Amino acid sequence: MAENKELAGKVVLITGASRGIGYAAALEAARRGAHVVAVARTVGGLEELDDAIQELGSSATLVPLDLRDGDAIDRVGAAIYERWGHLDGLVANAGLLGVLSPVSHIKPDEFDKVMAVNVTANYRLLRSLDLLLRQSEAGRAVFVSSSAARSARPFWGLYAASKAALDALVKSYAGELEQSKARANIFYPGAVRTAMRAKAMPGEDPETLPQPTEIAPKLIDLLSPTLTENGRLFDMPSGKFGDL
Repeated sequence: MAENKELAGKVVLITGASRGIGYAAALEAARRGAHVVAVARTVGGLEELDDAIQELGSSATLVPLDLRDGDAIDRVGAAIYERWGHLDGLVANAGLLGVLSPVSHIKPDEFDKVMAVNVTANYRLLRSLDLLLRQSEAGRAVFVSSSAARSARPFWGLYAASKAALDALVKSYAGELEQSKARANIFYPGAVRTAMRAKAMPGEDPETLPQPTEIAPKLIDLLSPTLTENGRLFDMPSGKFGDL
């Protein structure tokens, strides 16, 4: 089978790229030929990613960054504009689980921290990168969310509320893209063998879960220049698109 190089020459920014789903997504984008702008807090993880991307014959720009720093996000957008003048893909993957707790017991600083990363940071990314996505021939943005946004189970209120807010934000933004060549969608990965999942489900056998590398191809498919879906939800467990 011919190797998929549909992202050759494309510039793709991925948040939370130092581990888990973000790391696997960055490798998959690089494998398809993209230059990856890898954003994460962990420098060591980014350097490991850079080595792995170089082994694939692709390249990366490493951006050590705390996404709660909105001014730093603006600087990244400005740097991308100066260097390339456009952005072909955005994978907004970084997220926090926060505490699993009765809503009334959540500490204000914990609430603010989760909302800052899961919601506000994604708004700041859109604020800084929207024009760059629109200036691409086929700008594609995908936001990693969770079915927790809909199930909103007891004790999951903080995480669920943050992902529900993200879904609403992206649905509204996608509607604003209708007359452009850019597209924005949501990705629900389902249960995946990550550190966040282990924290959420400490008694679960990780061997029963798929690796991030198993879901990364479907996630990166949402950056395809041929993708027509907009304002939709791709649910990895079912393998289907649905309405947001």
